[in-house]
Amino acid sequence: MIFATGNKHKLREMRELLPELDLRPLPEGVELPPEEGESFAGIALDKARAAHAATGEAAIGDDSGIEAAALGGRPGIHSARYGGPDATDEENLEKLLREVAAAGDERRAAYHCALALIDADGGEHVFEARCEGRLIERPRGTGGFGYDPAFVPDATGPDDDRTMSELSQAEKNEISHRGLAARLLARHLEAGGAPAGR
Repeated sequence: MIFATGNKHKLREMRELLPELDLRPLPEGVELPPEEGESFAGIALDKARAAHAATGEAAIGDDSGIEAAALGGRPGIHSARYGGPDATDEENLEKLLREVAAAGDERRAAYHCALALIDADGGEHVFEARCEGRLIERPRGTGGFGYDPAFVPDATGPDDDRTMSELSQAEKNEISHRGLAARLLARHLEAGGAPAGR
């Protein structure tokens, strides 16, 4: 099965989350469409459709991002390019924290993930999940990627102030938006939604 992403961090996480699947990277030369949809689900479907059309194989597309309450849900689907088309993770995070601080005291945020599965026979399925939490003022931790160093998830409990970057990978996989969505996808496959259309 093809995982339609150019992000090696996401591919590694998905392989850990779905070890029973033989997830392969997008073949060289296959271009993903620009992320111009209006929702996480729509963008994930576009990626999966492109990978399926290019290879004829079952494919998974992912789109995810962070939504800050103080910014009306931004950056949302623009999370990967929030600081500009060539922005680094650090530049994206710096812009988000600067804008949230300027907006007032509201620090609530949520990660959102949509995973789109295209069966080998073309059947389409979407699985979405959220991870609620809050943004801290200064990043902490060396693990994870993206906005993880400033995001403290609710799911670890009210007395746990660790950011996503300070959790072990196993802890993160248990509670993350991508982990929750991957488990929904896995349950679909276990229930008979075979990727090869069997």
